[in-house]
Amino acid sequence: MLSIKVWRRVLDLDARTVIEGVGFDEDSEVVMVRVRRRRPMKQRCGRCGARAPGYDQGAGRRRWRALDAGTVQVWLEADSPRVNCAEHGVVVAQVPWARHDAGHTRAFDDTVAWLVTQASKTATAELLRVAWRTVGSIIARVVADIDGQVDRLAGMRRIGIDEISYKRGHRYLTVVVDHDTGRLVWAAPGRDAATLDGFFERLGHERCAQIRQVSADAADWITRSVASHCPNAEQAADPSTSSNGRPKHSMKSGVTPGTPPAKPISCPGIVGPVRTASTGRTRSNELATPSGRTRRT
Repeated sequence: MLSIKVWRRVLDLDARTVIEGVGFDEDSEVVMVRVRRRRPMKQRCGRCGARAPGYDQGAGRRRWRALDAGTVQVWLEADSPRVNCAEHGVVVAQVPWARHDAGHTRAFDDTVAWLVTQASKTATAELLRVAWRTVGSIIARVVADIDGQVDRLAGMRRIGIDEISYKRGHRYLTVVVDHDTGRLVWAAPGRDAATLDGFFERLGHERCAQIRQVSADAADWITRSVASHCPNAEQAADPSTSSNGRPKHSMKSGVTPGTPPAKPISCPGIVGPVRTASTGRTRSNELATPSGRTRRT
């Protein structure tokens, strides 16, 4: 009983899962944990979680990759029956330890999603011994799960819009951030008004009317899109650049940054070029003395 409690904590399994046994598979050299759902969890749709009548036993026993125990891989094994959901049709029944249509446990998916925020996908794939493409599939699955539970676009009042380039060949992403929370709320490939219109259409008319401030560069396509969808928003342009990408003139001095001063800089004690009467050459390296005379340095 003690070992079952330890494995439950190690595998991050809740009370909805029953551990039937733990063994070591000598052929594959992995730890195999046999689990099953508790009765209230049976016959639920894997997509929506609604109760549904049973359909068949599916493909029989199925395995899910869990987090490693040191250097040894750990797998969960259980039956995978199918149910007939009124909304989604025939699907695999829901399991409490993994997301729908996933080959890894929730704890494994969440660990991968956190690691890619701290390291590259290649390093994450090598550390957890999965394929590089598998890391991308896990990220998409976790993000979709979070988006289904959290509304990222709710309660926004001040937003920032910008475009960033990626890879090669001038590929761009249009991104939108919430200034109040400091979080990225939306991103899509493209850099034009049609791309930004897609964000405002997803935001909806009512929430667009709640936007009060929008910060962005002076691109015409951003200005037009914001003006047409957010009539109550005040647009603020980036003061460091203009619409043509050149630095703006300073509002205080009226001088463009980087231009030389109109008047030469004077340094006390330094005399300008002096033309001698004997040679006619110019001597610019003269130092003024307290008596008013100059001597060569």
